[in-house]
Amino acid sequence: MAANNRRMSGKKGAQVGSGGNRRRGLEGKGPTPPAEARKGHVKNRIATAKAKKAATGRRGTPKGRGGKGTSEMVVGRNPVFEALRDGVPASTLYVQQFIDNDERVREALQLAAERGGIHLMEAPRPELDRMTNGLNHQGLVLQVPPYEYAHPEDLVAAAFDEGQDPLIVALDGVTDPRNLGAIVRSVTAFGGHGVVVPERRAAGMTAGAWKTSAGTAARTPVARCTNLTRALEAYKKAGVAIVGLAADGEHEIGDLEALNGPVVIVVGSEGKGLSRLVGETCDFRVRIPMPGGAESLNAGVAAGVVLYEASRRRA
Repeated sequence: MAANNRRMSGKKGAQVGSGGNRRRGLEGKGPTPPAEARKGHVKNRIATAKAKKAATGRRGTPKGRGGKGTSEMVVGRNPVFEALRDGVPASTLYVQQFIDNDERVREALQLAAERGGIHLMEAPRPELDRMTNGLNHQGLVLQVPPYEYAHPEDLVAAAFDEGQDPLIVALDGVTDPRNLGAIVRSVTAFGGHGVVVPERRAAGMTAGAWKTSAGTAARTPVARCTNLTRALEAYKKAGVAIVGLAADGEHEIGDLEALNGPVVIVVGSEGKGLSRLVGETCDFRVRIPMPGGAESLNAGVAAGVVLYEASRRRA
């Protein structure tokens, strides 16, 4: 009983010592590291940003900063041949086992071999059927890797780095990849610095867009944004004029002085034109005079007309 009373008394008994650990814990940890090496310090953040800038890729655009698209399959003998001929990026060419070796198959294999970097894989017909969800692949399937989009800010930064006024085209509701490819081609032809597309409900850089661009997509970056209105607002803060194309625009392209300087040309869909929020964000709404009486132009053609006018003024 006495032993139990001692255990319940609440008095502290002898304690095990720290073995000198507490004393060693009070010892110094060496000299304080410089500010650049201390995580969270403003100088550390500056140094990190400089390191990232030094690792920047082509034209000042960090690889993949704007996100990646999805991989794509081109199926059929003629489509595969045309994609290879037109320089569409490709990672693997799948060929059906025991395929009839006609002229188109031989040409596709020859192009793939000449380009280099394209893996040739032989696969049984059931496997190609599964890969293409039962499409009529005719024994040839070309895998197109995901497109690496730029970031909208990088297009402006690249132009200023080259000592030029930015000339950019933004697409609002354009869903046809062929229109996107044609606009990329026009931007390249008239000395523009890139194209901006929304992430949703818009055409992306598919094999069709690559083909229509006639290879110029390899030189002119396409940027992708989650919200086009916010991207345009950011451009305005950077001192870039936002010019929207509209059939009922208040200005004609021949009279708009804004095309002389840094500008983003916004092209709407053929059916609905500019969306309300995007139209309200534009600094100017411009129309293309059409004495022939046509109500509207194809999105790619309209973009080409305005790009030519901007390029002519800058020459």
